[in-house]
Amino acid sequence: MLKDLLKDHNIILASGSPRRQQFFKDLDLDFSIQLKEIEEVYPENLEAEEISDYLALLKSKAFTDLNTNDILITSDTIVWHKNKALGKPKNLDEAKKIIASLSDDTHEVITSVCFKTVNEVKVVHHTTKVTFKKLSKEEIDYYVNTHKPLDKAGAYGIQEWIGFIGISNIEGSHFNVMGLPTHLVYETLITLATS
Repeated sequence: MLKDLLKDHNIILASGSPRRQQFFKDLDLDFSIQLKEIEEVYPENLEAEEISDYLALLKSKAFTDLNTNDILITSDTIVWHKNKALGKPKNLDEAKKIIASLSDDTHEVITSVCFKTVNEVKVVHHTTKVTFKKLSKEEIDYYVNTHKPLDKAGAYGIQEWIGFIGISNIEGSHFNVMGLPTHLVYETLITLATS
């Protein structure tokens, strides 16, 4: 099992996301959490997974003092819709506008994960296509006013009420939309542990 393969490694998760932290617990991995503040700015010419790849890698660059048995994991999730990246909303009004723009349409949720050791840096990503039904103004208002959309890319959490009632189709990993392509993380950690 992966836990046994990694017994001589220190997994460092550089994420304040409670959802990502829970995924690592649910994957039955021993890990520590280390956070460093970085300004999440990317070149304007980047698109789709180029953005999340760049930001996941950027986050890893803040960690310069890894030990030989450390595996640092950083990640970034974006919502890509109509050739534009949708980040976290600044306020509730913006959250409502973002969700209204996703209503009755399909968007992509892209999560990139960077694995960094003293010897190598590897970035992987997964894209999930999510389709919302036509959401009413009342449904959007209810969700934004009763949940916490401000800490989520695209202003929604698939694991919350809006995901239960609003998503009519999904292609790709469900967990990826929550912030981590768990199957890719598992496969990549096996590769790192056995190489």
